[in-house]
Amino acid sequence: MAQYDLIILDFDGTFTDVEKEAGPFFAAYQKEVRERYGNVDDEWQRALETLAKDPAHYGWTYEGRVVAPGNADPYLRATVIMNMIFDERGLLPDARERTRALSELYVNNYPKADTVFRPEAKQVVEALLDSGLPIFVVTNSATHDVEAKLDVLAPKGRERLTVHGNAKKYLVSEPKQSSERFDSVPETMSVDGLRRPVLLRRGAYYTLLERLWAETGANAKSTFIAGDIFELDLAMPATLGCAVHLVLKERTEEFEKNAVQQVGGHYSDGLGAILERAL
Repeated sequence: MAQYDLIILDFDGTFTDVEKEAGPFFAAYQKEVRERYGNVDDEWQRALETLAKDPAHYGWTYEGRVVAPGNADPYLRATVIMNMIFDERGLLPDARERTRALSELYVNNYPKADTVFRPEAKQVVEALLDSGLPIFVVTNSATHDVEAKLDVLAPKGRERLTVHGNAKKYLVSEPKQSSERFDSVPETMSVDGLRRPVLLRRGAYYTLLERLWAETGANAKSTFIAGDIFELDLAMPATLGCAVHLVLKERTEEFEKNAVQQVGGHYSDGLGAILERAL
């Protein structure tokens, strides 16, 4: 008998090797940056070195609030670097204008990244689908981009795997409709090794989770969620009672491991552990 009634998976970084995918993305991203703002190569290198020295301090800022680690993947890294460059040049001081510009850079260039799957990706996805449990991909990436990657992976049972893109896991806000369950989510949590608080109240992400619970008859305590960035994928669901699993990457920081253990979750280098825990 399965341990859970619902399995939710992040995709980029969880089932793909984002560092290996990133070369064409960075090339296209920097080309567009030069076209918009001129040559920033020296500033880019300085910002990259600064970020590498203290990755726990520099986070992805969205609408004026740090919502994820800045070095967690290449896409966040590019955004954090551009925030540093904007600050240095005094450009786009308005938070909403800056967010809009950074979102455009990401959306324009994400489709140009390679697709590189983790070694066990197909095997694990097929095993999950074979379980007969409801399985969903919930991702910040565009639905059609992730659908295209899954078509390349082509796991048996692919037709049963639904993708919910643009999940806005980064958006700190209230849900569209008030909810007693969401009211129980604290504003923040403290993590060993991280000086800033983790912001927990991600209303858009919560609204999607509640929709999936309504569709499947599951609830938070019978839901298993796997992802590669604790703050985006796992922090809020864990406070709601979901079982969570962090898939490590080359640049996963110690504070992320600390965080997932603090909420009773687990982590692993590979994807195989997801099967051990979810099924």
